[in-house]
Parts: sequence; structure tokens; C-alpha cells
Amino acid sequence: MSIAGFLAHSALAAARDQARTAATIAADHDVLTELFATGRKLGWAGSNLNQMTKTLNSGGDINVACIEETLADVRRAATATRAAVERINNRQTNEST
Repeated sequence: MSIAGFLAHSALAAARDQARTAATIAADHDVLTELFATGRKLGWAGSNLNQMTKTLNSGGDINVACIEETLADVRRAATATRAAVERINNRQTNEST
């Protein structure tokens, strides 16, 4: 599902659910904001990795510290994404019980 499709689906689902409180909606907004922020960070890190790979494949040299820093960025963004997804899954599990 595309990001635009996900947003449209989420907005329509939220609009149909009249039992949701403002606090729940605000919490969902925070999680979605976090997910999109980590998605951007993963995109930037992926772009950096692609540029480094291109440089290495063309015979260039890359500073090992740059590679390690980029991989650390990827790990941090992946960890934040995983935490946000778990928050969503836990909330959905609690709402369905």
C-alpha cells in the first residue's frame, strides 16, 4: 500500500469510528508522525549507502567511519520504526479485547 493510500485509509477509518477519544487520536497522530520521520531517516541513510556503494564499485575509497555512522543511522531508524509498529500493534490488540 502506498503512503498516500495508507493515509487515506487511516483517515477514513478514523472518521467512521465515533467512539474514539481525542487522546486516542492524538496518540495515533504521534505514532504516525514518528513512523514517517523514521521513514525519511531510512531514506536518507539508504541514499548515503547507495552513494558509498557507487563510489566503492567505481574504485573509490570510503572512510570506514562514514560507513559505520551510516549503518548506525540505519539501525537507529529501524529500531524506532520497530518500536512505533509495536505501539500500534499493542494498541490494536488492546482495542479488540
